[in-house]
Amino acid sequence: MWSNSPESVHNAEIRRMKMAEKKHKLKVIPLGGLGEIGKNTTVIEYNNHIIVIDCGMAFPGDEMLGIDIVIPDMTYLIKNKEKVKGIILTHGHEDHIGSIPYFLKKLNIPIYGTKLTLGLVENKLLEHKIEDVSLNPIKAGETFNLGCFKITPVRVNHSIPDAVAFAINTPIGTIVHTGDFKIDYTPINEEVIDLGKFADIGRKGVLLALSDSTNVERPGFTESEKTIGRKFMDIFKNCDTRIIVASFASNIHRLQQVIDAAVDNKRKVAISGRSMINAIKVSLELGYLNAPEGTIINVNELKSLKDDEIVILTTGSQGEPMSALTRMANNDHRKIQIKAGDLVVISANPIPGNEVTVSRVINMLYEKGARVLYDALTQVHVSGHARRDELKLMLTLLKPKFFIPVHGEYRHLVQHAKLANELGIPIDNTVIGSNGDVIELTSKSMLKNNTVTSGNILVDGLGVGDVGNIVLRDRRLLSENGLIIVVLSTERGTGRVLAGPEIVSRGFIYVRENIDLIEESKTVVRKSLEKCEDTKVKEWNNIKMVIKDSLSSFIYEKIKRTPMILPIIVEVNPDE
Repeated sequence: MWSNSPESVHNAEIRRMKMAEKKHKLKVIPLGGLGEIGKNTTVIEYNNHIIVIDCGMAFPGDEMLGIDIVIPDMTYLIKNKEKVKGIILTHGHEDHIGSIPYFLKKLNIPIYGTKLTLGLVENKLLEHKIEDVSLNPIKAGETFNLGCFKITPVRVNHSIPDAVAFAINTPIGTIVHTGDFKIDYTPINEEVIDLGKFADIGRKGVLLALSDSTNVERPGFTESEKTIGRKFMDIFKNCDTRIIVASFASNIHRLQQVIDAAVDNKRKVAISGRSMINAIKVSLELGYLNAPEGTIINVNELKSLKDDEIVILTTGSQGEPMSALTRMANNDHRKIQIKAGDLVVISANPIPGNEVTVSRVINMLYEKGARVLYDALTQVHVSGHARRDELKLMLTLLKPKFFIPVHGEYRHLVQHAKLANELGIPIDNTVIGSNGDVIELTSKSMLKNNTVTSGNILVDGLGVGDVGNIVLRDRRLLSENGLIIVVLSTERGTGRVLAGPEIVSRGFIYVRENIDLIEESKTVVRKSLEKCEDTKVKEWNNIKMVIKDSLSSFIYEKIKRTPMILPIIVEVNPDE
């Protein structure tokens, strides 16, 4: 007779897991989010089943001239498209959902997320004119299945409502991905992180935890979002001029507190910036933002109001060149100009790499006579990410056998690994990964084994991936050293020079003040042509290369600059 006792059921489950391990290993493959802030994308794979956790973008670095956004390389998923069961989303921030439209153009698969997250995704898909996408709503605490994976969303606190972690039951054990989280005992929406659920999952046993590392270097606990609400109330109460607040469009809790402070101080709220307009529209429609009727007005209505009746909510907290706040600071905004006395509140910290652009915008605002409040002066921002003591609590509740720190620069990952070790997770049971690593797990082991294609795909306007390192190098060269164009006319058939060389300079030197250098450069080009004639070089490409090499060497010797050199040879028939 078969026994149905808890012990026999447990033993049967262990036997099943061991048999599964002999056949297949569980793979965790980060495609983005490790060693960087943004681009968060993680693949979980077992046998012929793949799920993708998040699909985010990143802001371009200063060296990525002209680039709009950066998305992860999805080559591995496209090659294994028949295995991909769906994308599960932790929350609606751009660094977790921003790549979805680009990914869906290559691979249309189901998407799973909470109500607000899907609302923001749907809005992005409309912008990109993408239709017929399967959007599947999920709720914290309600388990659903994707392939061989049983997935339970767990409520967490973050700077946007409807954020969840995922407990993923796999054939060899449970994986927990925390997503972005903090422990806020007084959240704006009164939905406290479900610590009891995390504790329950930990008691049942966690094979692997992947946890947010952003604030691991900061001790203690992250302040409650409500502290910013109180600060806004004080600022608004004591201000008799226009108030302009810049924040992330997706920081819905922050936007709610700005609206609440405006209502309490009898001010109207105008919205500027496309992403801000879209986020507020979606959040109001879905009930995640509350504003009394008549509170939110069109920018065109501002001229009918007194300054002490106005709040402007705007994008541009990261100093983005085309954002609404930057355009205001540059006097480029069509409807809003900065006036002396305006109070500008930048309610966000710069993402690493954006410090210079944010500082530039602040300086321009001061030059216009505005007063500017930002976190270095007074607390107008709190993070949505857990600090060190919160990370300790999460790991203590989960008690994972293995650990992979995620969502952070390399130093953050290292510090989080050390923290886990302090809490009793052996260093050999922790992997500090890189994008593209294939991390294989059994119930007894975890190790890096191979890599897959990964990296950055650059989006420039409508072009996706058509700008690579060579193009960026050329852009950088042009921006730093300028351009020299060498123009020649040659006789068709003989190659004899009929006219030129003429030299045109852009962004290199002021020609009128450097005539001698230009004339010497022409002489260098003529000698290069003579050399080509003597050595019987007649191919255009070869001639151009000789001109570039000789002229480049000459200019560097003279003034230690390396402009881009572009020879143009025009072939003509003198008889025509």
